[in-house]
Amino acid sequence: MDEVIRIGIAEYAVSRKPVVLRTAGLGSCVGVIIYDQERGLSSMAHVMLPDSAISRDITVEVGKFADTAVTELVKRLRQGGAIRLRAKIAGGAQMFQFKYEHESMRIGERNIAAVKAALQQAKIPLVAEDVGGTNGRTIEFHSSSGRLVIRTVNVGTLEI
Repeated sequence: MDEVIRIGIAEYAVSRKPVVLRTAGLGSCVGVIIYDQERGLSSMAHVMLPDSAISRDITVEVGKFADTAVTELVKRLRQGGAIRLRAKIAGGAQMFQFKYEHESMRIGERNIAAVKAALQQAKIPLVAEDVGGTNGRTIEFHSSSGRLVIRTVNVGTLEI
């Protein structure tokens, strides 16, 4: 049985060995998995917000924002010898319905778009996704097989 690494909100992890990367509580947040199957390298970030430019903190929590999380995961994987990176994403739900939906309240959609833009900028192909909707998700990436298991509240389990 592979070791399970839990990734909390705004956190990330990178591994060079067979592991299960798991994060729970993906509502409007997006789980980003970037991996090199052939080299056995894998990573996951639990992205909360689309853009680090909105941060008021002097030191930015790298895993918190789509732009910084994707950049950091790619950098660390490449330092570890990754060549053929691929990505999978899940999450980005619209958890709350507002009577007057302002663009700033559509965090899930904005997170999805920002993650996809960051992946595209890094030239990482997005090979699978399960995004949007109105329900939260828990995801597990099995690095040895490349399977992403997604448990969606009130929906069930999906594997991509």
